Order: sequence, then C-alpha cells, then structure tokens
Amino acid sequence: MAGACPTSGGGFDIDGKRARIAAIEEQAALPGFWDKNLEAQALLKEKAQAEAQVSAWEKERQRLEDAEVLLDLAREANDEPSRVEAVAAARESERAIEAMERARMLGGPQDGAPAIVTINAGAGGTESCDWAAMLLRMLTRFAERKGFSVELTDSQPGDEAGIKSADLLVRGPYAYGYLKAEAGVHRLVRISPFDAAARRHTSFASVFVYPEIEDDIEIAIEEKDIRIDTFRASGAGGQKVNKTSSAIRITHFPSGIVVSCQNERSQGRNKDLAMKILKSRLYEMEQRKREAERDAVEAQKKDIAFGSQIRSYVLAPYRLVKDHRTGVEKGNVDAVLDGDLEEFVTAWLMGVRNPNRPSD
Repeated sequence: MAGACPTSGGGFDIDGKRARIAAIEEQAALPGFWDKNLEAQALLKEKAQAEAQVSAWEKERQRLEDAEVLLDLAREANDEPSRVEAVAAARESERAIEAMERARMLGGPQDGAPAIVTINAGAGGTESCDWAAMLLRMLTRFAERKGFSVELTDSQPGDEAGIKSADLLVRGPYAYGYLKAEAGVHRLVRISPFDAAARRHTSFASVFVYPEIEDDIEIAIEEKDIRIDTFRASGAGGQKVNKTSSAIRITHFPSGIVVSCQNERSQGRNKDLAMKILKSRLYEMEQRKREAERDAVEAQKKDIAFGSQIRSYVLAPYRLVKDHRTGVEKGNVDAVLDGDLEEFVTAWLMGVRNPNRPSD
C-alpha cells in the first residue's frame, strides 16, 4: 500500500489553496469589500470551493494514515480480518483521490456545462456515413453510462446508410468536460459490409464538442443577421416523423453558421433549441478569438482524413482501438464501440501523452 499523502497535497496544491483562502479572508475583512457585490460573491464562491477541496483532501489523507496504522498493527498481530479491512480502506481512499484528481482536471470555466456534440461524416460516401452513425451510437452509449440525458436535436441521413451529420444535446454533471475529450477526427479500418469484394476500407468522421452556454451570458444576435427557414422533418424509411413544417433551420450570415433542429414536434421548441445551439457556437467562436493560443476545439478542426485523427479503430486485419494522443490501447473493440470510453477520456483529462507522438 502506498504511503500517506504528502502534507503539501502534491498535484492538488493544497498549500496554494490554503494560501488563497487566507488571502480572500483578508480581502473580505477590508472595508468596502461588498461595494462591488458581484466581485465579492465570486471571491466567496472561490473560497468555498477551495475550502471544500482542502477538506476533502484532508479527509482522504487521514483515512490513508489510519489505514496504514491499522495495517501495521494487523501485521504485528497476524490479524487477517484487520489486514483485509485496512487494504479495503486504502483502496476506497485511492478511488476517492482518483475522483478528486479527475474533478481537478475538469476545472475549466465551461466544463460543468451541458455539451452540444456535432458529428460529421468525412469523405467516402456510404462508408463514412455508416461510421458516423456508429460514432453517434458510441457517444450516446458513453453519455448514458455516465448517467447523462441525451437528446438528438438534428440528424441528416446518408444517401444509402448511416448519417451525414448529427447534433446531440447532452446534459449531466460535467457533460462538456468529459465529452470534449472526444473532439477530433476518428478513423475506422474494417472489411466493408458495403463492398461485394470484401475489401478493407478506411473511413473518417469528425466530432466537435461545444459547451451549452448559460442564459445569463449575453450573445447578441441581430434579426438582420439571420434567416429562419421552416421545413418538414425527415427520417429513415418507415420512421414516424412530423408531417407539418415544424423543423427549423437558422442561417447566421456573419459567421456562416447554419443550425437545424427537427427533433421536436413543436416549431417553437425547435426554434428555441436551434437558437441555443447557435448562441453556443457563437460563444465558442468568440472565446477562440479572445485567446492567443488556440483552444482544444479549434485545434481539432483539421481535414477529416489521414494524419489528423485522434483515435483509430481497427477491426481488420486485427482488432484494436488506439488513441494517438495518449497511447492508450484497448483490444475489446466491441466494448469501445458500445460506449466504453472511460479509459481513453480519463487519460486525456489527466494529461497523459503518447511519448511516441511528436509535439503539435
């Protein structure tokens, strides 16, 4: 069993958090602290969050120390039940620390927000459209495994199979923080089910992930800058769809962004969802403009083709899924395609980097 946590808190920077708490307490004691009400509230919120993190870390440190003492006593007394209890306590504490570390990695300003996920098939016709549909299912299953709610807001079917594109609205704790790890180009290698000669094909599809912005964030959209079109919702053969013109397409001229929503039967509901997605994309675009360094979403906007993929899924001639950013590999391809992405996402969040991958 590993030794007790260091008093400094290691990667959690507990000493730094304690210093920040003390600094805010000094500020709060100064005259005029509440003159700027919003700033004061933000500081107190920051202090409360830091205090909660320090308290949680102290709890786990104490639990590890107690487990070590119990384990030493159990060894001296040759007490097997106590030894088992100590090991179980240590493992439980390690899991809690891992969860704390993950939460630390989900500390971005929008990580706690719902996620808007866009999937686009790459070049390759039916093959890529089918792969995009497989990605849609994979990401939906991953979100459901996390306990998130998933709403398909728009989907454009492929000409023969699969989808050309799809938009998902995913809600749940840290939905954007988790799903942003999937942003990028995904590559599939398999024996094509659409090729009569049973040849091996390579297909590409891209995933973009945006945070759903809060209603209190102001994104100005002028009426003159948009066009709103209505049309009838479409669906695959035999699928029940709304036969009235309730689907909405919004075109934003200055940015060139086009958003469609056809999932709801109500035209008003579709319009509200489409406007929310448009605002989220405009917000993300503005954030990128303000940052000197391109953020994760912008960095993934590459050609949907060879050399730009973040992950490869190989079904033939062998079976393996490999993340090119972190080097994480899994041989159970079926489980991955069924939404078992936890190991890939966690490695990316923790900043694990493939040592064989050149710097970007």
